[in-house]
Amino acid sequence: MKLIDAVLATKKPVVLVLESGRPLDISWAPEHVPAIIQAWYLGSQAGNAIANVLVGEISPSGRLPLSWPRSVGQIPNYYNHKNTGRPTAPDRWHTGYLDSSKEPLYPFGYGLTYTTFKYSNLKTESSPVAADGTVHVSAEIENTGKREGTEVVQLYVHDRVAPTSRPVRELKGFQRITLAPGEHRTVDFTVKANDLGSYDPAMHWIVPSGTYDVWVAPDSASGIQGTFAVQ
Repeated sequence: MKLIDAVLATKKPVVLVLESGRPLDISWAPEHVPAIIQAWYLGSQAGNAIANVLVGEISPSGRLPLSWPRSVGQIPNYYNHKNTGRPTAPDRWHTGYLDSSKEPLYPFGYGLTYTTFKYSNLKTESSPVAADGTVHVSAEIENTGKREGTEVVQLYVHDRVAPTSRPVRELKGFQRITLAPGEHRTVDFTVKANDLGSYDPAMHWIVPSGTYDVWVAPDSASGIQGTFAVQ
């Protein structure tokens, strides 16, 4: 940390490169450094790969395969948790921490690149889908930056009412698309209704009828939202 403070004191642009096999406590970093690369353990070509990203020859497109905790005290931290049953209003009955946000430092699926993307025009099934049918979801993705980039478009689903409690979000698909500056593309997802099912208390696999929430998003904590129904 003393070395980092000394480097930051030079007032020159700084990129923090982390080489680790698991998340670290870097809650201080977003307020002090403008960019972070999570390099994991890349092997013998790590230097070349990291250098290509740092100098801009490669536009990064990796995404976090986990939720990055704010502190050790937040562990375990995962995006597909169940509802607590408590309200989300900021009163004394809500679930959270007294001295920190309950949200992860960086959510599952998160990642930046050298351009930006806009999500719009979400479309879902207009009529109820049969339990043995197929769900179609689409959204328009636009590269709103000044250079080509690859986006990982993610599909999340939440079953509002089921015989057993369901996660607040579940990843049901993703697609990698590369767009030139100003280019936009419609991304289509197809999911079998059976893949939305869950086990009931008797351990039978069922597809509950009712309303499902759906998100097309760049990570598990954001995105554009819609609904569809299963009958």
